[in-house]
Amino acid sequence: MSAVTFDTLKFVKTLEASGIDSKQAEAIAAAYRDASNDQELVTKKDLQVELASIKVMLGVVMGGIIALIMKAFF
Repeated sequence: MSAVTFDTLKFVKTLEASGIDSKQAEAIAAAYRDASNDQELVTKKDLQVELASIKVMLGVVMGGIIALIMKAFF
């Protein structure tokens, strides 16, 4: 999983510039950072592996359907 950088100092300064108390701005930045760190990001490689397994499963299902159709008619 790749890490996403978050500039808490810039975030705090932006909040302070909008009139939020320094202590509150730091608390908001910490809460946002913690919430962001809990997320799991999916990489392109993860998606490719998932797609490959879906293709294999679809092939197996289609093979089963074709076998049932052929059994019914032959």
